Amino acid sequence: MLTTQPTAMAGHADRMRGTNSTAGHARQSRTLHALSCIVPCYNEAENLQRLLPLLQAQLAQVAERWEILLVDDGSTDASAQLMTQWAQQDGVRVVQLSRNFGKEAALTAGLEAAAGDVVMMMDADMQHPLALIEIFVRHWCAGADVVYAVREHRDGESWFKRIGSGWFYDMVNRNGRFKVPPNAGDFRLMDRAVVQALLAMPERNRFMKGLYAWVGFEAVAVPYLPEERAHGRSHFSKFRLLRLALDGLFAFTLWPLRTVIFLGCLMALAAFAYGAYLTGVYLVFGHTVSGWTTIVVSLMLFSGIQLVSLGVVGEYVGRIYEEAKRRPIFVVKRALGQGLRGDS
Repeated sequence: MLTTQPTAMAGHADRMRGTNSTAGHARQSRTLHALSCIVPCYNEAENLQRLLPLLQAQLAQVAERWEILLVDDGSTDASAQLMTQWAQQDGVRVVQLSRNFGKEAALTAGLEAAAGDVVMMMDADMQHPLALIEIFVRHWCAGADVVYAVREHRDGESWFKRIGSGWFYDMVNRNGRFKVPPNAGDFRLMDRAVVQALLAMPERNRFMKGLYAWVGFEAVAVPYLPEERAHGRSHFSKFRLLRLALDGLFAFTLWPLRTVIFLGCLMALAAFAYGAYLTGVYLVFGHTVSGWTTIVVSLMLFSGIQLVSLGVVGEYVGRIYEEAKRRPIFVVKRALGQGLRGDS
């Protein structure tokens, strides 16, 4: 078990605190009793064969009692069979969902099933360095409630992801009440109190990065560089990334509505100014204004704005409808494995 203070490397991460951390908060050293590690999986059979032995060894170094919680999000490859085999070992549990519900739902399923006092989440693609687990635990032992990994830079990504990511965090963090740390993902460690707060959130459309920030608690950021994906390719296409960004904006900001209001006011002002100009031309010069082109262009412009406005309002109404139905976030097909490794 780790109960010591953070090392020099962890101290560097401590200087990069998350925006929801509390400066000057007195920390108390605490002991790690049980650690749960959630790994959401969708068609990750090849990566799991490499990850699981390494993850077992790493968890055994930092905690006396631990578990690996594999959440199968409707995989169509050999992931289910592989997980079934691993579930026969102590400390490995499997939650198999009835279909593909998405990563946010899989993470929520893992949080509900986790038994540890401290819960960690990481991807199965081997891009999250296992060496950071020890640093995460040291920060938690020193008093942090949340320890999360932050990418040092996005140099290797496409211009679409770099520009889109910057635009997204700029928009979502304009609310002023809380800040979503830029370039932070799901690779993090959380105290049981944080997990309980997340599970108490009632919404069905879950944008986890926003929920992490909304619940607060003292957080520490650890900079890292993601490693190359071991096998396969990312399941997040440009379209899915755009959809995830829109989910975050609609879930945690009113900027889409405010943008529509601004455009409406701007177009109304422009229409008034143009109408005043045409009236002045007719009164001063007596010129008859040819209205066909003007009318057609104006109708197309205002119709487009109205359709966009209806779409934005409809998106919010649709989300209200989804919440009102109160369907479960996920459905569990079966659960395998028993307890924490280290239990007598």
